Amino acid sequence: MQRGDFNVLPCPDFDLAVTLDSGQVFQWEQHGGGFVGTIGNSPVYVEQHGAELRVTLGAAAHVERYFALDHPLGEICRLFPADPTMTAARDYCRGLRIMRQPIWECLASFITSSMKQVAHIRQMTRSLRERFGERHQLLGREVYAFPSAKKLEQASEAELRACALGYRAGNLLRTAQLVRAGEANLEAWRELPDEELRARLCGLPGVGPKVANCVMLFAYERLRAFPIDVWIERVLKQQYFPRARKLTPQRLREFCDSYFGEHGGYAQQYLFHHARKSTPRRRAAAAKRSRRRSAVVRKSSLA
Repeated sequence: MQRGDFNVLPCPDFDLAVTLDSGQVFQWEQHGGGFVGTIGNSPVYVEQHGAELRVTLGAAAHVERYFALDHPLGEICRLFPADPTMTAARDYCRGLRIMRQPIWECLASFITSSMKQVAHIRQMTRSLRERFGERHQLLGREVYAFPSAKKLEQASEAELRACALGYRAGNLLRTAQLVRAGEANLEAWRELPDEELRARLCGLPGVGPKVANCVMLFAYERLRAFPIDVWIERVLKQQYFPRARKLTPQRLREFCDSYFGEHGGYAQQYLFHHARKSTPRRRAAAAKRSRRRSAVVRKSSLA
C-alpha cells in the first residue's frame, strides 16, 4: 500500500506494538509493517511510523477512539507514584495506552482467560473468531471479527469446547444467553457507578473480581479499576509488602485503590507488562537506575 491508500493520524506518546502486546487485547496479528484486526465488525490495518499512524481509509475516527489517543498520557504517567518499581515500569512501557474495546468482545475474551497465559488466550479467541465470526478480506488475507453474543448463544457448549475453551465454554455460553435475553444489558451498564458495575459483572458466569476489573478498565474506561492477577499479586507482595507475612486480597485492593489513585488501571497495566516481559535481571537494573535518578533529584533539590 502507498501513503495515499492510508488515513494518517498523529499519535504522540503512543507505541502501537507495546499496546497490542500488553495483554489487554488478543486479536491483532502482525502483517507487513503493521497489524491487522477488527474494530467492532470493521477490518482495519494500522502501522506506525514515528509519531504517525497510517490506517485503512475511512477508519481514522474508529482507530483514534479505540487506541484512546485522546488520553493525556504524559500527565497520567506524571501522576504515577514516584517509587522505583513504578518508575521502572513507566520507563519500560512508554507509549502504552489503555484501549477502548467493544464491551461484549472484551467480556467474552476475558471469560476465556481464566487460568490461561496470553498466548493461550490468543489461540482460543482466534478459534472463536474463525469458527463463529464474520469473515472479511483485507490486504489479501482473511480477517475475522469477534462473534456477537447472538452468534455464540446459538452455539452448543460442545462447539465452544472445540475451540479449546474447556470448562470456560459453559460460562461463555451462559453469559451470551444472559446478554441476548436482556438480563445483562451491557450498554445500559455504562451508566452505573463503579461498585454497582463491578457487582453486576461479577454476577455473570465465569466473572470474578479480576475479570470484572479487566472489563471495567478495558471496555468501560473506568481508569481507576485495578485487576489483580498472579503477576500483579507477585509484584505487589515483593515490591510493596516484602515483610508482610499475611496479605489478604482485601488489603491488597485497599492499598491499590489508595496508593495508585484515579489512574490505577494505567499503573496496573504498566506493572503487569513490565513484569511479564522483562527478565528479573533487567527489572532489577531498571529499578536501580530509577533509585539513582531519584537520589540525584533529591540531592539537587537540597543543594
